[in-house]
Amino acid sequence: MNNILHIDCDAFYASCEEIRNPKLKSFPVAVGGLSNKSIITTANYKAREFGLHSAMPVFMAKELCPNLILIAVDHPYYREKSMEVFDIIKKYAKDFEQVSIDEAYLLIDSPDPKDLAIEIQKEVLLKTKINVSIGISYNKFLAKLASDWNKPHGIKEISRKDIPEILLDLKISKVHGLGSHGVDKLHNIGIYTIDDLMKLNEEFLIDLFGKHGSYIYNVIRGVDNREVNPTRERKSLGRERTFKENTNNINILNQYLKEISEKIENDLAKKDLQGKTVNIKLKNSNFKTITRAVTLQEPIYKKEDIYEISKDLLKDIYKKGEYIRLIGIFLSKLSSRNSNQLTFLWLYNKKELLQNE
Repeated sequence: MNNILHIDCDAFYASCEEIRNPKLKSFPVAVGGLSNKSIITTANYKAREFGLHSAMPVFMAKELCPNLILIAVDHPYYREKSMEVFDIIKKYAKDFEQVSIDEAYLLIDSPDPKDLAIEIQKEVLLKTKINVSIGISYNKFLAKLASDWNKPHGIKEISRKDIPEILLDLKISKVHGLGSHGVDKLHNIGIYTIDDLMKLNEEFLIDLFGKHGSYIYNVIRGVDNREVNPTRERKSLGRERTFKENTNNINILNQYLKEISEKIENDLAKKDLQGKTVNIKLKNSNFKTITRAVTLQEPIYKKEDIYEISKDLLKDIYKKGEYIRLIGIFLSKLSSRNSNQLTFLWLYNKKELLQNE
């Protein structure tokens, strides 16, 4: 019988650092930027006891945990450990889809998927010293949800007969793909649990989230037809931010570009990607969208380069005094990363301004 496993390495970057220096296991540790203005990429479970989590600003993490040990990100080392882990895991799969540096989906054909999951956990821990959590289900959404159920080093199976009851009391933040802004939108209309979310019809969710609303409507009912795809290629990666109040302050816009750039750097690192085309997106107070893109001679992934190029694009695209309600950055022409990126790649060809009415 076919099942899907979602395998997630527990606190992966921090776990890698604990392997390199076992003494760290006794202390709260976070991996990420070292300056107070940076964000943490991940925290070990000792640090999480203080309320730390990924994407938290460093200054806030230090306030919650004054004895926090901060370690700079070491991408080449993490990629090496990731290859060790998933070279072991993929041999168990009919089909294997790695979706980031620390997580993957497996299509398996096993009469007892839980026994197989235990076997995978044991082999990975023995050979790499990395703990993994494993979710088992009949589709990707539920398998990913299950892998987060009993962390760390947990195994959880969700079957068809468990749906929808097992989901009803969960917070909507557990719905993968909803995102923090989506969660905020739903909180604003009094939706806090999946049980609340089930009461909204599909048409309403489409009005709220576009075509993604249909996806949300279906997955919370246990319907997800996405297949485990070994040749999966991501076309673009980015983030955008809608302001609570429209702004015409260029310094505020630049500050958001800096924050978005850092988050994109982390997203790229998790997926071991880099991009050659940088696209900036603005939406003004009249809901008019304006974008401008540049294509570089070499791919980038560092936050400094993403930010400086985006800031340069903003100078070209922004009309002084214009009120803006949304800003975003997207990278495309993605490829697997190598470790020899140059900093400040200003050799690029500017594309024509694209305006979408």
